Amino acid sequence: MSTFTIFPAIDLKAGKCVRLLQGRADAETVYGDDPPAMALAFEEQGAKALHIVDLDGAFCGHSAQHELVGRIIQAVDLPVQIGGGIRTDSEIERMLSHGAARVILGTRAWAEPDALDRLVGIFGDKLAVGIDARGGLVQTHGWTETTNVTALDLARRASDIGVRTLIVTDTATDGMLQGTNVKSIGEICAAVKCNVIASGGVSTPADVKALRALKKINLIGAIVGKALYDGVTTLAEMNAAAAAR
Repeated sequence: MSTFTIFPAIDLKAGKCVRLLQGRADAETVYGDDPPAMALAFEEQGAKALHIVDLDGAFCGHSAQHELVGRIIQAVDLPVQIGGGIRTDSEIERMLSHGAARVILGTRAWAEPDALDRLVGIFGDKLAVGIDARGGLVQTHGWTETTNVTALDLARRASDIGVRTLIVTDTATDGMLQGTNVKSIGEICAAVKCNVIASGGVSTPADVKALRALKKINLIGAIVGKALYDGVTTLAEMNAAAAAR
């Protein structure tokens, strides 16, 4: 089986580490006011990579915490992927100049397919598409708007354009600690040629094992947030599940 990476999530809001229940701005829990220190703690616990989301950027429509993101990236010796409100070419370039290994486009990938084609040609595997969906339909603008496009259709479109990595989040399960939508992840993996990272509700080693049991060679990892912050599981336990054969 292919290598499977656990990505601890650091969600940024007003300079703090937070988690939102199902992405709702009115359901926020603050977990720390020093995001670079949080990143370093995850590295010390055995993280192989990090996933950062600028929630302020996702809600306001432009990258809002790029300086803080830069400090987080510089604090660790890990590949870091970053998303949230990145909707212009210059914002992609700025995040890459900070040292991001991968920049995630969400709303723009849905709204500007022609631009996505062009950007893939420029940035290659440094560009990923985040597909956030509820009930199978893509959500945009920080999960505040639901489109009539299915996650499966957007995944196929992105894969056909040449996107190398998709980050697929079931927003209904995000932050709920009740498991992830394994069926949906499996369907998307089967429909695309590119790599897929699962997100939303990945809370226990059993969830990781269920994803691994799909035996999809292009399913390369999972993002874990609230379960780590709340002590439901540990990064060591999740890494062990990811490495199990």
